[in-house]
Amino acid sequence: MPMPKPENSPSRFRTDINGLRAWAVVAVILYHFGVRGFSGGFVGVDIFFVISGFLMTGIVVKGLEQGRFSLIEFYLARARRILPALLALCAILLALGWFLLMPPDYQMLSTHAIASLLFLSNLKYWDEAGYFDLASHEKWLLHTWSLSVEWQFYLLLPLFLWAAWRLLPGRSVQAWSLFCGLLMSLAASMLVTASHPVSAFFMLHTRAWEMLAGGLVFMLAPRVSFTPQHRRWLETLGFLLILVSVAVFDKSTAWPGWRAALPVAAAMMVLLANRVSLWSNSKPAQWLGDRSYSLYLWHWPVCVALVYAELQVLPLAIAGGMLFTLVLGDLSYRWIENPTRRLLGRGSSFQGAGALLLASILVLIPATLVREQEGVNGRFAPELELAAAEAHNANPRRAECHAHKGKESPSCVYGGHDWKLIVAGDSHAGTIVSAVAQAYPLGNAGVVQWTYSGCAFVLGMKHLPSLAGAEKEYQCTEFIVWAKSRLDVLPGNLPLVIVNRYPAAAVARNEMTLPAPEVYFSKRYTSATPEFFTEFAHHITRSSCELAKRRPVYLVRPLPEMDVDVPRMQSRRMAFGLASDISISMQQYRERSAWVWAAQDAARAQCGVHILDPLPYLCRDGRCYGSKNGRPLYHDDNHLSEFGNKLLLPMFAEVFR
Repeated sequence: MPMPKPENSPSRFRTDINGLRAWAVVAVILYHFGVRGFSGGFVGVDIFFVISGFLMTGIVVKGLEQGRFSLIEFYLARARRILPALLALCAILLALGWFLLMPPDYQMLSTHAIASLLFLSNLKYWDEAGYFDLASHEKWLLHTWSLSVEWQFYLLLPLFLWAAWRLLPGRSVQAWSLFCGLLMSLAASMLVTASHPVSAFFMLHTRAWEMLAGGLVFMLAPRVSFTPQHRRWLETLGFLLILVSVAVFDKSTAWPGWRAALPVAAAMMVLLANRVSLWSNSKPAQWLGDRSYSLYLWHWPVCVALVYAELQVLPLAIAGGMLFTLVLGDLSYRWIENPTRRLLGRGSSFQGAGALLLASILVLIPATLVREQEGVNGRFAPELELAAAEAHNANPRRAECHAHKGKESPSCVYGGHDWKLIVAGDSHAGTIVSAVAQAYPLGNAGVVQWTYSGCAFVLGMKHLPSLAGAEKEYQCTEFIVWAKSRLDVLPGNLPLVIVNRYPAAAVARNEMTLPAPEVYFSKRYTSATPEFFTEFAHHITRSSCELAKRRPVYLVRPLPEMDVDVPRMQSRRMAFGLASDISISMQQYRERSAWVWAAQDAARAQCGVHILDPLPYLCRDGRCYGSKNGRPLYHDDNHLSEFGNKLLLPMFAEVFR
């Protein structure tokens, strides 16, 4: 995240940091606006981290050397430069949200505003999902994760350098301390990126090495000597490597890890070159560099606004959005950053801290009230809020009955106490189990729920929870073994209905791209190859037939998965006067699920399992619908809501016949 230029930056270095900032913010803006050819926007964030580490290390080290370093003053100086523009952004978004955002969206914005102002947004977004998932483009303050990481770094860096100084005054111990910290953080980044990529992206311990790299440049720069020609080549190589990084890496790249070393090293080269040149010293570059912090703050909300208006793919809208970002960044720089810098610098530190605290409270209180009131219902027409509220219309017993850790199911029963039927599978099974129970004509269905988060019920399947960022207690493989052992001793007249989201484990979740398949059988695959699909399909067939030896087995065809969050998108469309229902084409559905159909058909042919097809109830005229007459059928982008699953009652009634 680009930082405002501190008043006491290391002035004896001639490197034009503003020019490097300009390159970084341009890369981020072009990437997030989806401009063709710019794929690695997170490269810009890495450059900002390096610059930030360079500047902050310089401030701390110079203060320690001159005997005037104050920890409190350091923190207050950072707050004076970060908070005013961030507070303004949050306040304006909350004000506009009152008139424009449906309750679930408004509640989400208020929650994220609180996390951003407390500098905990990186932890919040890590807990929610990944940076590149579908819902990320609907989070107005997602980009503040990097600001939180930097603030957490600022809290620790001066303590770290002060401890090294107390051990032995002088830059040698501090430089070695930075180097050792860099190596440990880089090692953590490489290990965690390979096993928990979402955690690696958002966490301080896997990002600190990028800022420490900038600090190391500050420590080493006075000790290295380059000829003017060498400086020119070093700077040129650095900027070229930045271009290579932007071109080569994209959102499917596991990040940061060792790959991030390329843009980090490039930024280090530019800083070490310490050279003002045409690469960085043009008027546009200086203009962008001065405003990089405000541009960074405002560009992402503009991107989200285009997504809300469904204009994110129109070239004219993209161009207009980028132009609007430049205008907002300039206004923020001239009307907020500069005035508050002067105003807060006039009084005492106590007065400045009090003013920032008061301003923060004035934004945090309404944000908290909005969150506690669940987005404040009653601001829009009832039909709009009904569509938006479908986001919360999930299985009311989900928390109680849907397992996500351990190896056993709570075995919740719907409709009576006697077991008459078992529904097994992943979260898609959990979303339809109440409809299965309601389909029983006598009212005492006795439907048992055996569902496990992200765990397709296929015998012999092994799961790699690390790829999905699952917690340590996640035991999908063990759950499958447990369920099979229970089925072996249960009466054979107890039918089994299997509902799985097979494509999510094999191809990728439609809302999030994974680096590799989450599951395997005989061996692990680094990508979803034809061989992998063949083996997966074979095990679906084999597993179904094995289970059908003892009892009736019903396989539900894969449920259609939408490419947007249905309640949010449908309510927005209605607010803009658009009455069309959300849908995907049948071709999209078949491209994702045809291999599963083939495996299920093979099981029916080999061992007589029964097939339940939801498409006649959810699809028509070549399209599968996510909403009906303006009311969503899903509570997100792929899970049926309690309203939507009732469309399948006639299908499930076949089981009880």
